[in-house]
Amino acid sequence: MFSIKITKFSAMETSSKFSAFLETWPLRIFKEKPYLYSAVASTSLRSLMRFFNTSGPNIPTQHYTLLRKNLVDQGVDLVQNERYYTIWAPRQTGKSTFFRLMAEKLSLKGFDVMHVNLENFKTESIDVLMTYLTEEATRQWNWPIEATGFGEFFNAIRNCIGKRLVLIIDEIEGLNPDLFGQFLHTIRNLYHSRETHCLKSVILVGVSNIVGVVQDHASPFNVADNLLVPYFTQEEVKDLLLQHTQETGQQFEAKVIDKIFEITAGQPGLVNGFASQMVKNNPQKQVLDYNDYLKVEDWYLTEAIDKNIANIRNKAEDFRPFVERLLFTDGNIPFEIERDAIKVLYTNGIIRKNEEGLVAFWVPLYKKRLHKAFYPYTNGEKDRISATLDTLTFFDAAGELDIPKLIAHYKAYAAKQGFKPFIEKNKKGEPSLREAGLIYSFETFLAAFVMEAEGKTYREADTGLGKSDLIVYLRGREYLFETKKYYSPAKFTKGKRQLAHYARSLGLNKAVYLVFTPNHIEYPEYVHEGTEMHDGLEIVVYLLPYDEVKDF
Repeated sequence: MFSIKITKFSAMETSSKFSAFLETWPLRIFKEKPYLYSAVASTSLRSLMRFFNTSGPNIPTQHYTLLRKNLVDQGVDLVQNERYYTIWAPRQTGKSTFFRLMAEKLSLKGFDVMHVNLENFKTESIDVLMTYLTEEATRQWNWPIEATGFGEFFNAIRNCIGKRLVLIIDEIEGLNPDLFGQFLHTIRNLYHSRETHCLKSVILVGVSNIVGVVQDHASPFNVADNLLVPYFTQEEVKDLLLQHTQETGQQFEAKVIDKIFEITAGQPGLVNGFASQMVKNNPQKQVLDYNDYLKVEDWYLTEAIDKNIANIRNKAEDFRPFVERLLFTDGNIPFEIERDAIKVLYTNGIIRKNEEGLVAFWVPLYKKRLHKAFYPYTNGEKDRISATLDTLTFFDAAGELDIPKLIAHYKAYAAKQGFKPFIEKNKKGEPSLREAGLIYSFETFLAAFVMEAEGKTYREADTGLGKSDLIVYLRGREYLFETKKYYSPAKFTKGKRQLAHYARSLGLNKAVYLVFTPNHIEYPEYVHEGTEMHDGLEIVVYLLPYDEVKDF
């Protein structure tokens, strides 16, 4: 009986017919009998099922899609009020999907929408630009315009009657700078006479914050009419993944949904990417669990070749000293857009302004990738460490790790080897921060130990500045390590409280706090090694003195 139902949907069936089928019968049979899902994975029915989109705009009949009605309605309202406005959002935020949904709604209200992309017009002449615009007007507006310059284009629109036109210009930063002023002048004239012609709204879209670029005393674009396309909320991530469950019966474990939101910060491209990889890797599993998630996270951190991640890396390399400061120090950095490093990193989605007005990382996955990208080549240092480790002697009969012995072994290693092997240089030949060398030293030692002991390490997914904690998994047990450089008594104490809070959130009752202490400082009495209890949770403090002159 089931096979008869399935074979009704041949390769000739349209996606719209399949969508109607989903509305009347959302594949409950696959939810009740998930093994049938994999059985039809290669059939024409599978080709008509929706999937997680990882490139280009979403097509709701083909891809799981969040319609984001409130956001679309905001854009539509601005158009209906004949506003000329701007949209800014980093790459992979779903801007193209948003435009498609908005254009569909506007068309139902009698508007003709034209969407063009100027990403590759940085060096193009006015002739090339006008050829592109007039051809698109014929195709999308169904209205042939003959124009070789902005003036002729303006006159054609001014003489238009009987239409309600909307122009969306994506990647406006890609326009030739020599043409930008002329373009704004034309748009300004169109805006002030919009009640007499057809062009009711112009929307400029950029991956950098373009409000400041177009803001002047005569510009029709102002701060009030800047529409932000935000990342997905946690609830939206749940809704997106639930669409897959409803249509296939395959479920995402609740913890997995939370982790996907946490590691991606709701960045639409990454949310779809994580979900797509998990489904692809496990076509026959009914429930996708935490281990399935960890495999995909590891793939993103060690294997994935992604254009957007490559762009993140390149932009961070241009400001490496500043990014390393963000990665390895705990200082508060005011978010000031006029600083070149902050502006570039912000507009590329690497950092953001937090609730206190300070710089914070935006997407934890990017923070993790940057940490890996800047990790120094240590010329076999890990192998030299491994040769000194008899890991079997570091565990007791019950399989518990002897942490004091581990730290003592590291202290001996650091005293002998120092930290110079862990100082990397940037493109200009400048050395990395000292904090980076200190922390890379311990992480290399710990990585060598964990590899020899056949364990695993995971980095905390957070957006805060400074070093992320490491979770070590050995013989069925988890251990939490935090390493940082000493800055002040207050930060030393605050770090212990934060570590205790995080350990408690992981369900652990113990954590290790390793602090590198420069030996030229006189410390308060309470800055010492030992074990402290924080609301029933054990924090084990270790201090590792070093000489800032000799060791660097």
